Amino acid sequence: MPPQTVSLPSSSPPPAPPSLVKDADDAVPRIVPVRRTGRWAAAVAVLVLLALAMDSVIRNDAFQWDVVFAYFATASVLRGLWLTLWLTAVVMVLGFALGALLAVLRLSGNPVLQAVSWGYVWLYRSTPILVQLLFWFNIGALYPQILGVSTVSLLGPVAIAVIGLTLHEAAYAAEVVRGGILSVERGQIEAAQSLGLGPWRRFRRIVLPQAMRSIVPPAGNMLIGTLKGTSIVSIIAVQDLLYSVQLVYHRTYQVIPLLLVATIWYAAVTTLLSIGQRYVERYYARGTAGAR
Repeated sequence: MPPQTVSLPSSSPPPAPPSLVKDADDAVPRIVPVRRTGRWAAAVAVLVLLALAMDSVIRNDAFQWDVVFAYFATASVLRGLWLTLWLTAVVMVLGFALGALLAVLRLSGNPVLQAVSWGYVWLYRSTPILVQLLFWFNIGALYPQILGVSTVSLLGPVAIAVIGLTLHEAAYAAEVVRGGILSVERGQIEAAQSLGLGPWRRFRRIVLPQAMRSIVPPAGNMLIGTLKGTSIVSIIAVQDLLYSVQLVYHRTYQVIPLLLVATIWYAAVTTLLSIGQRYVERYYARGTAGAR
């Protein structure tokens, strides 16, 4: 019988089935972006509605845009705008100066000073600013004379507006400053004390720069709020921006276009203040993770 040959199995792997063979281009998975159909549909719908609203405002003759442009930069309106800006600046400076003092009294170890500061903040935050202004406007009924001078002659409408707004803003500024000081870590102050720094130098070099990170954002919001809040002084006949346009439309009966004049000026100044606030926040946020 002839010898039988036995074939040994080959060491090479068996060929893969045709269905499992992949081309070189298919070896790397493709990244397919997620289709956000709902998001784009919502964006298109909002843009269409916004375009329709803008078209109705621009093409609506009732807005009387020619009258708006005619009165936008008149002398009376610019004088009212200047008084509004002046009131805003004076009230913010005096309000934060008084508010910083109230914050220091609140943080002091003297219980009497703490109680006085707390009571002041409670009182002025509990009553509307309009009530406060009307109270100061009628202060002559309580004190006809101060140091031998008639109250009516001593306190004119502008002085009453400055006093009323300043005392109101000081209550809120006190809480802003107090919150900023409390945001500074206690270890920073203790480290400064261990270096032998005095109270004033410790406050100026250590506490204040770190507290400003927490003070600036709400202070910027207060500034914008004060700018718009000055319009309330028109109730006591202070010729700010709003009162100036009111004098015009009481004479011409063009209420809507004159109110648009005031609205555009308020929006323009508020936008500039918001831009400045952003840069100031970025300056004091240097070195923090969220600084942009």
